[in-house]
Amino acid sequence: MTRPVVVVPDLHGRADLLAEAVAYVEATHGPDAHLLSLGDAIDRGPQSLACAALLLDLHRQGRATLLMGNHERMAQEGLQWYRQYLSSRDLADYRRAMEGLSWWMSNGGESVRREAGGLTLEAFPPALAEYLDTLERVVYVTADGELHQTPPQEPSVLVAHASPPVQHRQYPNPESAALWLRPFEGPFPLPEGVTYSVHGHTPVCNPVRLGRHVYLDLGAYETGRLALLTVNVTGRPEVTVLEGRGNPGAARRYPNFGEPLPTRTVSLTGR
Repeated sequence: MTRPVVVVPDLHGRADLLAEAVAYVEATHGPDAHLLSLGDAIDRGPQSLACAALLLDLHRQGRATLLMGNHERMAQEGLQWYRQYLSSRDLADYRRAMEGLSWWMSNGGESVRREAGGLTLEAFPPALAEYLDTLERVVYVTADGELHQTPPQEPSVLVAHASPPVQHRQYPNPESAALWLRPFEGPFPLPEGVTYSVHGHTPVCNPVRLGRHVYLDLGAYETGRLALLTVNVTGRPEVTVLEGRGNPGAARRYPNFGEPLPTRTVSLTGR
């Protein structure tokens, strides 16, 4: 049986758009459709904890696979070192934990601290910690709707937050590179059998294809526009843009590159 797989890019705390996306996907593709979150569901926007909780609930039900974004990676840094400190009681580990927390707070995590009414390593929100522990970095989607951790023998679509996993001078670990690289830092070769790749991370005015890479991040947290891509391994993917509350004009400062993809627009306002 083939199940639809729908990719959801950077939400950045827009739990309202996530709920709309879940409802739209179920209404359009049925209850067996599988959501694939590109990461960066947290930080910047008003409801990061609610986003993480809803995604985690979908994951527990087997209805979603959750990928890590660079913002989740920053959120994870301090927590990992703090857990190590609890075992080692080495103050050097605690110092690294505090440095990691500061790194996250200065790059969007402060919004989560405000939402939680305060956040420390000693009182880290349990559901957020569980969400971070659940995340994967790279998956490959085959035509039957199954997800694989390594390139399968049959044709597939590679999905990762920022870029394909490649060797890069700044990120020796390819799976780290997949969280951070921008389109202009390519070229990004794809494994044999991969027809194209799908990413968020770099905000764009409209969903675009650059070579064999598709970019979907429409800056939903400020524009109110969220792209949903239904994976099609051997043909052009279907892209729908949900338009909710926000400032679409904020996209004027986003980079303009690549070939715009055909999209269907669904207005969520005035209903």
